[in-house]
Amino acid sequence: MSEAFSTMFRDEHRQVRDGLLDLSTAFGEREGKRAGELLGRIAALTGPHFRYEEESMYPLLVQIFGPEYIDALIDDHDVAIAGARRLVELAGTELDDADVEEAQRLIRAILPHVSDCDGLSIMVERLDAADVAEIFAARERTLDADLDLLTWDDTVRTRPVLVA
Repeated sequence: MSEAFSTMFRDEHRQVRDGLLDLSTAFGEREGKRAGELLGRIAALTGPHFRYEEESMYPLLVQIFGPEYIDALIDDHDVAIAGARRLVELAGTELDDADVEEAQRLIRAILPHVSDCDGLSIMVERLDAADVAEIFAARERTLDADLDLLTWDDTVRTRPVLVA
């Protein structure tokens, strides 16, 4: 079961990684419409992913990492969500050099979490089979709920990101 989790988890991170790198290219080429479409796809992937991490996986990993590191992972989600909101705004404008630079900075601020988080799968391997099954069940629930990242943050997340 742990191997299946690692495979699924890595695939999800690859999809997000590829989406973010494609998004960087779209902004670099000043293709706001394409950037907006990519943001929609990334949000559809990350809404369920972030949700099952925060609701199921992260609480189970507190026993391994302690609460401080788990809080840092959730802080990374806050950065990603706030960045996504700003990227959506930028994608809807006529992009100038400053906008492209800001978009690239925001994307680069999100990418390290994608690679760092992917490594958590080796820690999930140490959890009991019942805990891994609970993570899979939480993932299925979040996929069934079908909330994109910003909708989840606005409506369900217990720690919504507030952007002024």
